[in-house]
Amino acid sequence: MVHRHVTYVHGLYNIFDKILVNAADNKQRDPTMDYVNVEIDVKQNQISVYNSGGGIPVEIHTDGVYVPEIMFSHFLTSSNYDDNVKNTTGGRNGYGAKVTNIFSTEFIIEIADGKRMKKYKQV
Repeated sequence: MVHRHVTYVHGLYNIFDKILVNAADNKQRDPTMDYVNVEIDVKQNQISVYNSGGGIPVEIHTDGVYVPEIMFSHFLTSSNYDDNVKNTTGGRNGYGAKVTNIFSTEFIIEIADGKRMKKYKQV
């Protein structure tokens, strides 16, 4: 392992951190989740984040759009706003993945919902 000082863009680091926190926060809701995997492809300028959680429900929300679209694209939709509920998650305002989505040149969501036997992909 090589240790060295590196120059980085703080905004990019922060966006990367937000999506990692989202992936890790799932552990609080799904105790069966046992890993978060990060792949960085320098040649393709691509970062991929996966977790082994049970997944996001692939179903239509009462707003008429799929739940994953709301979670990754619509602001002010987090479930962590209630100050009377003790949360141990890193995210609160529901901005993590949404900000990553906005500031990415490409943002792909792929979800497998084993309970409903459905797959969802959003590009």
